[in-house]
Amino acid sequence: MDRHPITFIGGGNMARSLIGGLIARGHAPEALRVAEPVEALREALASDFGVRVRATGVEAAAGAGTWLLAVKPQVMRSVCESLAPLAQAQRPLLVSIAAGITTAQIDQWLGGDQAVVRSMPNTPALLGAGATGLFANGRVSLAQRKAAETLMQAAGITAWIPDEGLMDAVTAVSGSGPAYAFLLAEAMQAAGVAQGLAPETARVLVLQTLLGAARMLSESGEPAAVLRQRVTSPGGTTQAALETFEASGFRQLVDQAIAAATRRGRELAAGNG
Repeated sequence: MDRHPITFIGGGNMARSLIGGLIARGHAPEALRVAEPVEALREALASDFGVRVRATGVEAAAGAGTWLLAVKPQVMRSVCESLAPLAQAQRPLLVSIAAGITTAQIDQWLGGDQAVVRSMPNTPALLGAGATGLFANGRVSLAQRKAAETLMQAAGITAWIPDEGLMDAVTAVSGSGPAYAFLLAEAMQAAGVAQGLAPETARVLVLQTLLGAARMLSESGEPAAVLRQRVTSPGGTTQAALETFEASGFRQLVDQAIAAATRRGRELAAGNG
């Protein structure tokens, strides 16, 4: 059972999902600490997982080799600055899940010379089915990279990104990506109802269709284009639908949407300078 001390600065939903995943993988609950100012959340974490909880980051982080920064981007600077003296003394591995906050910003706010990993998980991580992009600054050792990867894999799969400038694209593709799937499901359900299906019937059919398609993509090992071609009979119903998508500029629209999300990520990062 792993007893490596990990401190979570912030006890929100993403922290809960990671804590649950770590414990399920054998991490000792008593080695997990959470700093959370809201008393009700602290009590729930202690009751649900048996982890140690504290009201402040300094109390929870003392002696921990890994800190998971799970606070909102707008308060990250003040939180880091309050932890800077302890970070300078301990030199922990810092793993941030805050969108739009760079490793350089975190390093600066903590006083410099810190090992920082920036991560971008998505909401399916709450179910253990997340996708997380990771970037490590130059002070992160190979052992620390492995520790960060293990930590984030408690909520799903991980992928290392070689250039931090690409983290905004990660945010646009996978961080925001679940919302694109939800929008598609919403539109398909509405279209099914418009064609005469009962709302609940349309919902059940759409949900299982998207789930089944995702499993085929994940488990078959085939590219999306190959799977699409296999279910598209010449002159059939699927071809009629896909031709309508293509004629309406579906691919260009997706490209524009992800480009817009990427740009917004860069703007947010600039605004947190």
